[in-house]
Amino acid sequence: MSTWTVHAIKYADRNARTRADSFIFDDNHDAPHAMDYFMWLLQCGDAVILVDTGYDDKEAQSRSRPIRLNPHEALRPFGISPEQITDVIVTHLHYDHAGGLHLFPNARLHLQSAEMAFATGPCMCHDTLRMPFTADHICEAIRRLYSGQVQFYNGDGEIADGVTVHCIGGHSRGLQAVRVRTEAGWLVLASDAAHFYENYIARKPFPIVVDLQNMMDGFDLLQNLASRQELVIPGHDPLVTQLFPLVLDDFVWRLDRGPSAEIPDYS
Repeated sequence: MSTWTVHAIKYADRNARTRADSFIFDDNHDAPHAMDYFMWLLQCGDAVILVDTGYDDKEAQSRSRPIRLNPHEALRPFGISPEQITDVIVTHLHYDHAGGLHLFPNARLHLQSAEMAFATGPCMCHDTLRMPFTADHICEAIRRLYSGQVQFYNGDGEIADGVTVHCIGGHSRGLQAVRVRTEAGWLVLASDAAHFYENYIARKPFPIVVDLQNMMDGFDLLQNLASRQELVIPGHDPLVTQLFPLVLDDFVWRLDRGPSAEIPDYS
């Protein structure tokens, strides 16, 4: 059975936020609440899979959300060029997860059918639902489709031995989490099925949501997929950088051996 190494690569952060931006019905809504932005690299021998792509300088400028590291440069410390990436799991098509698709031109995209339908369908007539998407990113996904570089999934699917995807929805219609077999057990990259540890541990939903029931049910699914709670990795929580060992220059952390500290008690 294959076991994978998993690295979190931090490419941006946004600190001018409050808890109201992270939780529905929070009692302490005006307290500061920072957010980190990650992409994830899976490796097993010569096999390499990238999970999400971040967004580039152009998108950073248009949304006034600066990046610390251009995703095009993020894999250089691993000795990997963007052209060598042949598989990208796209957890969903929001700008901060699919804004760098064009930077990895040879990659096959692994995407839920529901996400492509959502991002190209009548729901995008609504400004609020359209806000997290950028048309150029969706067009890039469509170009990959027409060049035979998209693999669709409807629910659960296997990407490789020890790597599976699971449609959760909630935050976006076709949002998928990624389950990875590691030496520490089954690790789950929640992406935006849980932005923060507090979202899924305390069952506190994130405000950007398409289907609230799917989001709430997804918190249970995340924990059922993982070997244990501490192996559920939220998509944007700065605590990841405190709980897991730093391996490179304050922007790469290793996840596959489990955390080196305990998750806070949110009960």
